[in-house]
Amino acid sequence: MTAADIRSGDLAPEVRAVQERAAGSSFYLAMRLMPKPEREAMFAIYAYCRAVDDIADDGIGSRAERKAALARWRDDLDTLYGGGAPILTAFLAGIVARYALRKEDFLAVIDGMDMDIDEKSCAPDLATLDLYCDRVASAVGRLSVKVFGMDDGPGFALAHHLGRALQLTNILRDLDEDAGLGRLYLPHEYLNDAGLPVDDPVAAIADPRIDGVCRKVAALARQHYDEADRIMGQRPRGRIKTPRLMSAVYNAILRETEKAGWAPPRHRVSLSKIRLIGIAITAGLL
Repeated sequence: MTAADIRSGDLAPEVRAVQERAAGSSFYLAMRLMPKPEREAMFAIYAYCRAVDDIADDGIGSRAERKAALARWRDDLDTLYGGGAPILTAFLAGIVARYALRKEDFLAVIDGMDMDIDEKSCAPDLATLDLYCDRVASAVGRLSVKVFGMDDGPGFALAHHLGRALQLTNILRDLDEDAGLGRLYLPHEYLNDAGLPVDDPVAAIADPRIDGVCRKVAALARQHYDEADRIMGQRPRGRIKTPRLMSAVYNAILRETEKAGWAPPRHRVSLSKIRLIGIAITAGLL
């Protein structure tokens, strides 16, 4: 795909598929705040993330087979950035050239998926959890701020904090789904302090003491939201309506989740389309 293809709206099938998949979500609403070329670039980044994430999460194939599949994406990125004719990442070619997207950030996302396959996502220590959040969320943010037209300094700082805030919020919202996959992204330091098992996700989240652990993680997320909002409050160069909306929406999700608590039984918090639009209006984004 070339930059001209993106401008004309001649989307690759991978990009069109995720655009349809995201319809009605907070991500889709945030993308609607962007001009068409930037919006479609973001959907291409999202398509890439979905593709490598599915390799880690779909449970198809052995660990070795899934790692080999991720290795093929790494090799294809080498081809793309080496000026060859990539196959898997061909749909990224136009936006890589147009927005000077960094290969290392695409690779970081794959490294995050490797951590899931290697089962390093079951009660990681705080440092490993932070590294995981950097790879699967802040790396995506670093790609995104290039599309937003932000300078690297404030842009990468925003990606650091907002990426971690969003990922920690997702972790807290998806406890039961992740436990079903044998995963528990809560730090083992907090689990140990609460006297909870670090090697049995289902047992850990079935214990009422999990609420205290989750509230500590929520406090970490709050610190990152506050710092991200501080950076955006300085009105850096670039299109920051999209990250402002993502921060506002996920802040609301975290507040609702905190209100409900994490002691079992839990329900996964989601916001209606009307609530999403209301948040955008309240934030002055629509």
